[in-house]
Amino acid sequence: MARADLLETAARLHSGAIRLLRMVRTADDETGLSAPKLSALSVLVFAGPKSLSGLARAEQVTSATMSKLVSDLEAEALVAKRIDRTDRRGVRIDVTAKGRALMQRGLKARLALLQARLAKLSASERALLDQAAALMLRLAAAPET
Repeated sequence: MARADLLETAARLHSGAIRLLRMVRTADDETGLSAPKLSALSVLVFAGPKSLSGLARAEQVTSATMSKLVSDLEAEALVAKRIDRTDRRGVRIDVTAKGRALMQRGLKARLALLQARLAKLSASERALLDQAAALMLRLAAAPET
């Protein structure tokens, strides 16, 4: 594949991913949380407890910004700060049962939106998208070179 073709494919993939994300994000309104709060909560639900700095790195924000987000999430009983078992001086941020339930409801609503769109495609188109999804996950997991 020529460099120009790779660039065009990259541009279409980027555009499609962003448009799909925007479409499913409409379901997030039901949670009552802002996108940054939901994103931080998602990291904790799917990646496990993190230090404040680790969570800030994962979300690509400053520690000060993350501190505010965590305080807000803690005030809503969606996360809890716990003593780090390996370093008693440190604190780990962990999702609460309430936070996990909220994230699961949000994910369920997002997936329902996608499922409704997928149902409008032919079986062969859905199979092709399934293969493309696997490739996207492989691309996302590949180390940078």
